[in-house]
Amino acid sequence: MASDSAKQPLLLALLDPTPQTNKRDTPKRRRFRRCKSAPLAEYNPGQVNANVASLPHSQSILDRLHPSFKRVAVFLTIYLGVGTLCFYLVSPQINGNKTNGVLDAVYFCIVTMTTVGYGDLVPNSVPAKLLACAFVFTGMALIGLILSEAADYLVERQEILLVKALHISEKVGQMEIMDEIETNKARYKCFLVFVSLLVLVAVGTIFLMAVEKLDLVDAFYCVCSTVTTLGYGDKSFSTKAGRVFAIIWILMSTTCLAQFFLYIAELYTETRQRKLVDWVLSRKMTKEDLEAADLDNDRVVGAVEFVIYKLKEMGKINHEDISLVMEEFENLDVDQSGTLSASDIMLAQSSETVK
Repeated sequence: MASDSAKQPLLLALLDPTPQTNKRDTPKRRRFRRCKSAPLAEYNPGQVNANVASLPHSQSILDRLHPSFKRVAVFLTIYLGVGTLCFYLVSPQINGNKTNGVLDAVYFCIVTMTTVGYGDLVPNSVPAKLLACAFVFTGMALIGLILSEAADYLVERQEILLVKALHISEKVGQMEIMDEIETNKARYKCFLVFVSLLVLVAVGTIFLMAVEKLDLVDAFYCVCSTVTTLGYGDKSFSTKAGRVFAIIWILMSTTCLAQFFLYIAELYTETRQRKLVDWVLSRKMTKEDLEAADLDNDRVVGAVEFVIYKLKEMGKINHEDISLVMEEFENLDVDQSGTLSASDIMLAQSSETVK
C-alpha cells in the first residue's frame, strides 16, 4: 500500500539521518542520535551577544524588556490606573483607616486584586461594592494569566545563574548548562522561588516591626496572613510608609507563593513521570507487548516500532499523535514516493496557494 511505502522510508530516516551519499560508509548497526529542540540547537551565544551589541543606543528601556514584562507593565498600569481613579472617586463611600486619598485607592486596588482583603478599608455603598466585585475578578485574572507568566520567565532566567554558581569551579559550556536546567528544571524552580519567598517574608517582618511598630510575633503573623491571602484584618499596614511598601510587597509575595505551589505540583508530576519512564525501560518485554508493538502486523517488530511503543507506554505520545503526524507526511508527499524532498514541499505549498 502507498501508506506502508511512505511509512518505512520516513521511519528509517528517523533512525539514521545520515545523507544517502554516505550510506556505504555507515555501519550496519543503527544508531540513535540525540536530538535537541529547535530553539536550543540554534542557540549561539556569540551571535546573541553580537545582536545585543549591535542594538542602537537610542533604544528605549521598554523595547529591551521581555514581552512578558511588557504585558505586565501595560496591563498592570491600566488596572491600577483605572482602579485608582474609580476608588478615589468613591472614596467617601469607603470606610476604614484612611491616610491619603490616592495612596489609599492604590492600596485598596492591590489588596482587592490579590484577594488579601484586610478589612481596614471596606466599601459601604452599592456602587462601591459592585466596583470592588468587578475589580477582584479582573485582578485575579491579571495575576493568574499575566503576572505568573512574568514570574516564571524571571525564575527561568535565574536558573542559569544558579547552575553556573553550582559549577563555578568546573569548565561547563552553555549546552551543558541548558541540559542541566532541562533535567532538573522543576527542582531548581522550587528552590529559587522558596528562597525568594523566605527573603520576602523576612523583609516584610522586619518592615512591620520597624515602621508599623509591631512585635516579632504580630509582624510574622501579619506577614503569613497576607502572603496566604487570609487577611484576618486585625493586623495590617496602617501608615503612609507602610501602605507604599505594601503596594509592592503584597503583589510580589502573593505571586511568589502562588508560583511556589505551582512548581511543587510541577515537581511532583515530573517525579511521577520519571518513575514511569524508569519502570517502562526496566520491565521485561512479553509476547503480548511484541504483538501490541507490531504496528504493521508483519509479526516482526522493528526498531522504530519498538521506540514508538515505548514512547506510548511512557505517555509521551499516543496513537492520535502518530496518526496526525503520518497524515501530515502523506499530505506533503505529493508525488507519493514515500520520501520528502524540496520539490514535494514546493508542490504542497503551491497547491495550498491555489486552494
